Amino acid sequence: MTNKTIFTDIDGTLVHQVNFEDLDPFESVALPGVVDKMVDWFKKGYHIVLTTARPESLRHETIQEMDILGIPFHQLVMGIGRAERILINNNSDKKPNEVRAEGIIVQKNGGFNDINL
Repeated sequence: MTNKTIFTDIDGTLVHQVNFEDLDPFESVALPGVVDKMVDWFKKGYHIVLTTARPESLRHETIQEMDILGIPFHQLVMGIGRAERILINNNSDKKPNEVRAEGIIVQKNGGFNDINL
C-alpha cells in the first residue's frame, strides 16, 4: 500500500489565524482535532507537507510553533500566495473510478474534528 501525501495550510487550518506580524510560537493555539489527526496520520506513514503564505523569514518561528504544539510534518513550503490553491495530479495507474487527488475544504479556524481520510 502506498501512503498518502497530505498538503495542509497552517493559519486558520491547523492553528488559530493570526497576523504574521503578531506571530508568537508560544502563544499559538492548535485548532480542535488538529494535533490528534496530524499525529495519527504521521504515525500511519502519511507524508505531511505544510504550506503557508507566511514569508520565508518566519521559517524558524513556524517550525518552533509546530514543535511546541506537537504537530508533526515532513516538509514546510513557505511564501505561497494567499489566493485560490489548486492541486493538479494525474491518475497514473489508478483504475478509472479511483481518486488519486482530492481537496478537502475546512471552515476557517474550524479544526479537523470532521475530517476522515
